[in-house]
Amino acid sequence: MAAVVRFKHSPSKELKAGSGFLLSGVDPESTPGYKGKKSDGVALLAAQDERLDELQEMLFAEGKFGSSKRVLLILQAMDTAGKGGIVEHVVGSMDPQGVRVAPFKAPTDEEKAHDFLWRVEKALPSAGFVGVFDRSHYEDVLIHRVHGWADEAELERRYAAINEFEARLAEQGTAIVKVMLNISRDEQKERLLARLDDPSKHWKYSTGDLKERAFWDSYMEAYELVFEKTSTEVAPWYVVPANKKWFARIAVQELLLEALEKLDLGWPKADFDVSAQRALAVES
Repeated sequence: MAAVVRFKHSPSKELKAGSGFLLSGVDPESTPGYKGKKSDGVALLAAQDERLDELQEMLFAEGKFGSSKRVLLILQAMDTAGKGGIVEHVVGSMDPQGVRVAPFKAPTDEEKAHDFLWRVEKALPSAGFVGVFDRSHYEDVLIHRVHGWADEAELERRYAAINEFEARLAEQGTAIVKVMLNISRDEQKERLLARLDDPSKHWKYSTGDLKERAFWDSYMEAYELVFEKTSTEVAPWYVVPANKKWFARIAVQELLLEALEKLDLGWPKADFDVSAQRALAVES
């Protein structure tokens, strides 16, 4: 059996949006830190499913015994970038009993009556859970900047509120993994056309996708500001080249594995006499 091709350099180092980061400097076709081909990436994803599932079960078990540890994966991207594929092929390898996925759509009237983080607070994962935000509170600075729905003062307030919010989560035991799936404009066009050409994909298509596509450059500028304002020590941004879906999936899987490993998880010790209970079980 051929050896599994692993990352040569950690995605958490290769993909981190640090000071002076520019989206234009990232090739969406690239595979930073990984030298394998698609077949290698597919094999790696499968090979690490079991470890990801084990770590998530440890997290869940610790939560049952009072641990405050949890993981929050935030997925942001332009339409068709592959957020659903990450949920299905990466997050889907974990036990659904310990995972909570929150797909954020346009806010309801009730949600609009509160501050923008109100609905986000309600969707946070409980202790021991892996939470996934399919879009998130970042929509409230991205789309609002692009369409001018909030002025500069309000946007600055929101950036600060987000940083305070995420710092509080980290202090409470939440490992935050923020991912922007970065596809090219041409790749998005191909994926939109593929949806239109396949009747089984029509349900995924929204006429609003083309309307937002017209603001592509404005969104790229808005994303760069998000990275500048909210990529912090406790909650850095990772920009994942996503033209190759297989690479995006193994990169996010690796980021989740790293986040879980850093939590120093372990199986809770039994609070009963194991030998005595085993003897009773034998006799039962």
